[in-house]
Amino acid sequence: MEQLATELAESLYQFISVWRLLAKPFPQADLSDKPGLAISWAGIPFVFYNTLFLTEQLSDARVLKDRVHEAAGYMRSQQDPGWLVVCLDNLSGSAREELTTITGQEKLSPLPMTGMAGNILPLEEPLHPSLRFVPISEEATIIDFVDMNCISYDIPIQSGRSIVGEHTLWDEHAFGFVAYEDNQPVATATAIVNEDCLLLFLVATMPVARRKGYADAVIRRALNTAYEATGIRRTVLHATDAGYPVYLHMGYHPTGKFVGYLPVAENR
Repeated sequence: MEQLATELAESLYQFISVWRLLAKPFPQADLSDKPGLAISWAGIPFVFYNTLFLTEQLSDARVLKDRVHEAAGYMRSQQDPGWLVVCLDNLSGSAREELTTITGQEKLSPLPMTGMAGNILPLEEPLHPSLRFVPISEEATIIDFVDMNCISYDIPIQSGRSIVGEHTLWDEHAFGFVAYEDNQPVATATAIVNEDCLLLFLVATMPVARRKGYADAVIRRALNTAYEATGIRRTVLHATDAGYPVYLHMGYHPTGKFVGYLPVAENR
């Protein structure tokens, strides 16, 4: 039980601290704290770089409603879109029971995620002769990384490209790769170094290249490269439902449940 609590705290800490690492280089970044909320808002059009985190353990639905209302108000006040991340394991009682109603009232749409972790490095790398792995460093590879994630998460490509000119992540903190087949980008994965941990970040595969093991291959290449450079064996991630079986097979184990809430698009 104690280990589960420790790993849950680690999962939330890594989420918040890495996302602040992403937002910090942008001139309009807001990295402030409010009661029960941690803000990591880059102030750019790419939704995943503008994040609010619920940080408290809550059992009272009234307090949860206040926190979610404040977060939704903050997001509505911003020019660029963002999302709210909630750790379900930190909610109990009426707060847990009424979460769906409260977020629905604020017109927030859920993206379920599972926190996962493991001391799993290094990993075996199966051969994929048709793939060529290129480190993410130059503008062309950053564009391919962004475009694949925008396609995977149904986000406008131009909004994602707002991160292309900012290279701090790739120059100082991350080991990312794009996998190419016949010179076409097919999958991408990035391992971000954060203290004594590697956080696996924004894994994506082109729709035509799925179910071929390409995501698995580029994940292993990114994690192993980061491990070889740092010696860090510990790695965490926050998996969507689609990615969960891949990570479980790789050796990760679940540590907690999260939900990312994105504002529902309004019809105009």
